[in-house]
Amino acid sequence: MTQLLSEKTEMTTQTTDAPEQTLQLEIVAVDRLTDDVVQLRLRAADGSPLPAWSPGAHLDLVLEGVGPRQYSLCSDPSEPGEWRVAVLREPDGRGGSAYVHDRLVPGQSVTVQGPRNHFRLVEAPHYTFVAGGIGITPLLPMIRHAERAGVPWRLHYGGRTRATMAYVDELVERYGDRISLCPQETHGLLDLAGILADAPEGSRVYCCGPEPLLAALEGACAERELPTPHVERFAPKDLGETHDVDFEVELESTGEVVAVPAGCSVLEALRQHGLDVPSSCQEGTCGTCETGVLAGTVDHRDSLLTEQEQEAMDTMFICVSRSAGERLTLEL
Repeated sequence: MTQLLSEKTEMTTQTTDAPEQTLQLEIVAVDRLTDDVVQLRLRAADGSPLPAWSPGAHLDLVLEGVGPRQYSLCSDPSEPGEWRVAVLREPDGRGGSAYVHDRLVPGQSVTVQGPRNHFRLVEAPHYTFVAGGIGITPLLPMIRHAERAGVPWRLHYGGRTRATMAYVDELVERYGDRISLCPQETHGLLDLAGILADAPEGSRVYCCGPEPLLAALEGACAERELPTPHVERFAPKDLGETHDVDFEVELESTGEVVAVPAGCSVLEALRQHGLDVPSSCQEGTCGTCETGVLAGTVDHRDSLLTEQEQEAMDTMFICVSRSAGERLTLEL
């Protein structure tokens, strides 16, 4: 693979997302996909259409006693009557997946916030999709979109065993040899070098899965001097050692200046100042707290923006990112 589309020629798919909303939805079904993965099917109680969304979007399930947890939408944006999310049980998680598996049943109502999208599909002549485990979920709507648009694509799907890989039979039955399966117990790890070498010129690479897979793919692209792949993380990436310093943020709407001391996030400082700024994950992975930057240099610490997006210095996620200088002017 010699060249990917440049950032300047990128265009997102035409589907647009509705403004983020808070909804009470009914769980109409809980489908067991594998021993460790369940799928929730969500609808409005009155059957009305749900807000529009585009491939790559996710939502928050607001779970009682647990808080908001982010899950990728894996249904079809062209079917507005129902949203679907799939949830992997994580024994060492923060309680969200256990709540979904053990306490949610058909007929219950659940609070949902969204949709929100920081993993957008851009227009391209070809797509190379790479999934690891439950990372298949945001790629399913992308595959449907590419198929509907007549854009060639290929999916490379890895997991511990075939039995643990959600949607695998449906994918193989529907798409045949465009699906390359790589269960680790029989095939080992995904051959990322081979995947990149075989991808046609102009292909856009999209990947979701565990951090080792994402880091390895980013490293493989960098080694071959290819643009950074589009990735979605379920957990914050390792930034290594960081050093906080005091700085200030200026609010564009009022001219007020808020001090942000070392050890305090911009989000925390603004809330202490009386501003009600929306947030969810507070670890730089969900995108809820994205804020425009009008002046200053950002010390980006999120797990969402690409290198090119970070270099633009026009947005930041205030739950984790800081200033690299004495002051930032924010679009607040």
